[in-house]
Amino acid sequence: MHAATLTRRMFWGQSPKRVVNLCFLVVLICSALFTWRELIVLQHAYATSQRNGLENVAIGLDRHLQFSLDKLLFYRNAMQLALAQPLNTDISRRMLADFEAQRDEHTWQLLGNNHRSMPMNGVSDAFVNQSKLLHRDESRLAGELSAALEFGYLMHLSGGGGGGNGELQQSSWYTSRAGFFIASDIAPGAPALLPAYYHQVTRPWFFEQSPEKNQTRDVVWFYLYDPVRNVQTLTASVPLDYQHYWYGVVAMDFPVATINRYLQQIVDDADKGEVYLFDSRFRAIASSQDAPAADTLFDSVDMARLAGEVEKSSQGGIRFDTRYVSWQKLNNFSGVLISVHSIEQSMQAEFGTITVVLMAFWTLFLAMLLVSWLMIRRMVDKMTQLQNKLTWQAWYDPLTRLYNRGAFFERAQVLVETAEKHHAAYSLIQFDLDHFKSINDRYGHQAGDRVLRHAGTLLAALLREGDIAGRVGGEEFCVLLPNTELDEATQFAERVRARLNAREILLSPTTSLRFSASFGVSSSAEAGIYAFEKLQAIADDRLYKAKQGGRNQVCAD
Repeated sequence: MHAATLTRRMFWGQSPKRVVNLCFLVVLICSALFTWRELIVLQHAYATSQRNGLENVAIGLDRHLQFSLDKLLFYRNAMQLALAQPLNTDISRRMLADFEAQRDEHTWQLLGNNHRSMPMNGVSDAFVNQSKLLHRDESRLAGELSAALEFGYLMHLSGGGGGGNGELQQSSWYTSRAGFFIASDIAPGAPALLPAYYHQVTRPWFFEQSPEKNQTRDVVWFYLYDPVRNVQTLTASVPLDYQHYWYGVVAMDFPVATINRYLQQIVDDADKGEVYLFDSRFRAIASSQDAPAADTLFDSVDMARLAGEVEKSSQGGIRFDTRYVSWQKLNNFSGVLISVHSIEQSMQAEFGTITVVLMAFWTLFLAMLLVSWLMIRRMVDKMTQLQNKLTWQAWYDPLTRLYNRGAFFERAQVLVETAEKHHAAYSLIQFDLDHFKSINDRYGHQAGDRVLRHAGTLLAALLREGDIAGRVGGEEFCVLLPNTELDEATQFAERVRARLNAREILLSPTTSLRFSASFGVSSSAEAGIYAFEKLQAIADDRLYKAKQGGRNQVCAD
């Protein structure tokens, strides 16, 4: 306590305290008088302007996505209605008959009415039977083919895949588990129908729509690379279910390049910063400018911080060094729009003058803080070194680096009280080095010190977590083992004894020394005794018996 008090007085009595206080006082007064109001105004105005601008972009993108998703859900709902009330027309009957005639062929294509519908493309029964995910239910097949025919009508009527009138999606299709599909980008007579079907049913947007993986049966977005078209796409897919049976998947493709162009058009002012579209896994998908890749904008720490903030709220902003980042979640996509503005861009805006003033004040603040910190650091370092030295001297034996006598007894008393409170057994080991006086007399005190250091090092290496050991006399050691019965403690003592006696210490190039120790072991479990002094006395008596019995042994009774 005296050393700690002395250290505090040494610290607080020096001039750096007055320097630090003066620096902070000057900076706080200046910043409070000249920048506080400006700071509040700038923060609110700048953040609000960025969020409002990003919100407008999000509204526009959401509107386009909503139009496409409405069409997607319309396709799904129309097919469910068609499954409930199948068509019974000449065309539907002819297509069903054509299917029955071609179903065993490697691939097949039902053209229907080319002027009103999309071609229906399929594979053989044998191909379907190869996959556990695919299934051709004969009782439902006619109704599904009829519903798919109506899907082809609707998709043809609505403009096929899309891309017109500012639409973001490029293609639409229905893929059935029964071995056929209708796609807006598959022309009549297309030769590669089998690879096309295989490609579809092996994509995540298809197999992730199984009832086991999509229990809500809602629209799910996928960010994928399409090796067929060699493009990155966003794919929205929704399962087609009717009467608790999964028929297939209705899906739409949104090329990333198309979304890039849309963002570039809507964010036409470079001073407004860069806008990124991230998916639910926080991967950058699209950008409003030809800027560096999104993974270069944020390091892992900043990205984790940003993701955490986005998870908390649907809209907001955050400062990263020289950048201000705002975000806006989308209603019709499982992702978020991120806007990144640099200091340079903000300086070109109406907030530039205020920013310069604030930066000047904060530069002054940092400079004064740095001066104060450099002056204090040396004092703190010296204080820490002094405290560490005093703590070491108060608790540890300099030779063995174990607890000294006072520290060991103090620490042992705490462990004994804990053991007694929880009715847990603990054991004591008392041992000293055999013929230690003769070692000092014959080889000198330096040799004796080396023996003590060796014994302390070996003992420390054998201690378990929670065990404590100390040098309590000249060549006498004591070990406390919490949660340990007498037999286990005896085995531990035997390991220490064997290790001590097994190795020789090299005293000089021509002289080596082998030494031993005698041990006494006691345990609180023997007679329900928890008093440390009594157990130590018992261990001491058994240590005496071990010496009488010839030394270099463990006595536990």
